[in-house]
Formats: sequence, structure tokens, C-alpha cells
Amino acid sequence: MAIVKVTKDNFEKEVLQSDKPVLVDFWAAWCGPCKMLSPIIDEVAAERSDIKVCKVNVDEEAVLAVQFKVASIPMLMVFKNGRAVRKSVGYISKDQVLALLDN
Repeated sequence: MAIVKVTKDNFEKEVLQSDKPVLVDFWAAWCGPCKMLSPIIDEVAAERSDIKVCKVNVDEEAVLAVQFKVASIPMLMVFKNGRAVRKSVGYISKDQVLALLDN
């Protein structure tokens, strides 16, 4: 499934109102660990049709970064039924991303 670029304008529709669990990647272009994590996020999005994968550029979407208390990036959050249920801060392996989704 394609990765959805999320902004403050479409966050509610794409994430909070999603009928599937949503993995949200809070990232920035200048962030080294974000660049390392990005191919893993791409793989997960391609392999898992049961979830939606979204990306939030924290430099462009400061309102969302503040709303979700993003102090360090990359930060992954899993949303189910409109609620944040899990999060992870910093680079993690693909197995850890999958565990974040499945626990």
C-alpha cells in the first residue's frame, strides 16, 4: 500500500478515522536515523495490506509535532480506532517495527 503524506489538514481523515491500524512516521529530511528507517517503513507499507502507513514531516507540520509531543525523531506511533496505542522513538529494526504493529 502506498505511503500517505499527512498534514494537519488531512490527519483526522487519514489517521484518526481510518478503518485500519495506522503506523505514523514522524520524520525530517535532515535526520540521519530517519533516513535509515525510511526504507524499512517503505518495506512494511509494501508488505502489509492490513495497515495504513503515513508520514509526517515535522519541519512542515509543526502543529502535529507539538500535538503529539514529538521531542526526538524518528518517532513511530501506532493508531487504532482513532487512538494512539503505541510509540517508539529512535531508529528500530524491521522486526521491531513489526512487533510495534502486532503487539
